[in-house]
Order: sequence, then C-alpha cells, then structure tokens
Amino acid sequence: MKKNTTHNLTVAAMLSAVAFILMFIEFPLPMLIPSFVKMDFSDLPELLAAFAYGPLAGVAVAGIKNLIHLPLSSSMYVGELSNFLLGAVLSVAAGAIYKKHKTKRGALAAAVLSAVIMGLISVPVNYWIIYPLYYNVLGFPQAAVLDMYRAILPATKSILQALFIFNLPFTVAKGLLCAALCAGIYKPLSPLLHGRK
Repeated sequence: MKKNTTHNLTVAAMLSAVAFILMFIEFPLPMLIPSFVKMDFSDLPELLAAFAYGPLAGVAVAGIKNLIHLPLSSSMYVGELSNFLLGAVLSVAAGAIYKKHKTKRGALAAAVLSAVIMGLISVPVNYWIIYPLYYNVLGFPQAAVLDMYRAILPATKSILQALFIFNLPFTVAKGLLCAALCAGIYKPLSPLLHGRK
C-alpha cells in the first residue's frame, strides 16, 4: 500500500510539472474570442490524474501547477485563480463520473460531460469572480473588456451575454480538446500511471 501511495504521489508530481510547462504553450484565437483569453492544454495532466487516481488528484495537479506559476504571473494571480477553478471543476466532474462508470463508454461520457460542465460553470465564475477581479485588481475597465468582445461581434450587449456567446463554447471546446488528447494517450501511459510494467 505504501509503495502504491509513493508511486501515485510521484506520478502526480510529474503530472503537475508537465501541466506547469503546458501553461507556457498557449495561443490566442482573436477571431473567436478576445486575445486575453488563450487556448492551452494544461488541463490535460489534470484529467490524466483524475482518471487514474480520482477527482481530488486532478484538483491537486491543478493547484500545484498554478502555485508553481504564481511567481511568473502577469495577471496579479487572477489568471491562475481562473485556471485553477475551472481545472478543478473539470477534474472533479471527470473523475467523479469515471469513478462510477469505469468503462470506455464511462470514460467518454466523463470527458464530454466534464467539458460541458466546465463550460457552464465558467459563466458564473467569470461573471462574479474573475472579471470583477480584472476590473478592480488589474484596473481593466468593464467597458474596455466589452469593447474587445464587440470588436468580434458588434451586437454584443453585455459581459454576461459575451460570456455565453464566447467563453462558454470556447471553454467547452478547450475541455473537449484536452479530453480527446487524454483519450489518445491514457492507454499508452496507463502502465506508468498505475505502476505496472
């Protein structure tokens, strides 16, 4: 049992390090969403941990990744908070669903549903927590944020509407991309994740 725990902790630490590195591989999609929201795949190791060891392992990887990134923050830690909250939602949803249905179909359902849940949760998280921090901590005026959405879709009337039109589908797509990558590499990585030869 002790050997198992040590192995799991070691692999979770490795996944956290990989997630931290993946945070630097990000890119904007300015034709789809304002450039301050970027696409990255740093949630992938969290999903691997959630599927291999359970929801809390995924949350731990999300937390460690963002803690390591704090000294390099360019957003007064607001970006890291957002990344952690949404990554934790993805990990908890995927890990909890897969824990009850440990089949290929269960894994697929967990991946898709967790991406949708993360997208839905992104709206209230951004509206009530993250964007107010952008306005008040970073001094980024709400009107300026709204103008960035209007540059893509002039008919956008409010931040809440923008979050539904832009951020929700973007976040779901990000979760689905990470889930697709996870599906492609989980089986080859399974011996490492579970300490089997």
